[in-house]
Amino acid sequence: MSYDVEKPDEQWRAELTPAEYQVLRQAGTERPFTGEYTDAKTKGVYSCRACGAELFTSNEKFESHCGWPSFYDPKDSSAVELLQDRSHGMVRTEVRCARCGSHLGHVFEGEGYPTPTDQRYCINSISLRLTPDEG
Repeated sequence: MSYDVEKPDEQWRAELTPAEYQVLRQAGTERPFTGEYTDAKTKGVYSCRACGAELFTSNEKFESHCGWPSFYDPKDSSAVELLQDRSHGMVRTEVRCARCGSHLGHVFEGEGYPTPTDQRYCINSISLRLTPDEG
């Protein structure tokens, strides 16, 4: 796959912390209930920590009590790409940044949350950077 932002692995390793690299570039997962944005209520825009692309907003963030920040829709449908993930003996839908291909988390459907889309984008805090709204 080709992305607008492509860097050699050595450059990603140099620019990201080891924990960020493990999640963003190796499709890892941070431990539940440990991320800085899990319970955040700050209004703003959540961007990809690897490339800065705007991915989600606080308007679509909701409390799912799953241990990771949850959103019911991305800021723009073209901001993320969805891929089938068959790792760990499961079939899930992986969510990646459409600009740089970094792993963000997974999206789940049909869980019964009272949201407009019935989807839960379960995203690692470490994959995101929140820019608070001004004012």
